[in-house]
Amino acid sequence: MTERLGPIPFAEMTTAQQAAAQAVIDGPRGALYGPFVPLLRSPELMSCAQRLGEYLRYRSAIGTRLSELAILVTARAWDQPVEWAIHAPIAADVGIRAEVIDAIAQRRAPSGLAADEQAVYDFCTELQRDKRVSDPTYAAALTQFGEQGVTDLTGLNGYYALLAMIMNVAQTPAPASSAPPLP
Repeated sequence: MTERLGPIPFAEMTTAQQAAAQAVIDGPRGALYGPFVPLLRSPELMSCAQRLGEYLRYRSAIGTRLSELAILVTARAWDQPVEWAIHAPIAADVGIRAEVIDAIAQRRAPSGLAADEQAVYDFCTELQRDKRVSDPTYAAALTQFGEQGVTDLTGLNGYYALLAMIMNVAQTPAPASSAPPLP
């Protein structure tokens, strides 16, 4: 598979691309990688996506641990190797058990989840699979996270699905990772 929208040397970027790239580099990510490489072809879209992602990844109402779980479920739903390679190690570092990460990779429902993890897993799985969530799944998420948390959880699914689509179209290669590649 050949990468379709690979890196652009900084000197060859337009002024708008340079500004968008520098904003990502200067932010919490610290580098231009993953989805931001192909997104650079649309600097305004990249800037908007980067700001949304910065909120969802670093400051969402459900916290980092549960956000990382949501990202893994979304990455698996979209068979997205870059998201998986980046976020599986982060998920492990923030407390998602290795057996949960492995179950998601294998498309198996993880067992022994805490109530908040189960609510995230069920919500994300249903939303990605059915394009909606049932009343019981919504109620469980609402009980755990409140309306802002449910909204942020929905946003995480949409944002990481957008990035998955961008990278799947661009055929962005997965970076080196301590996580085994998706089967």
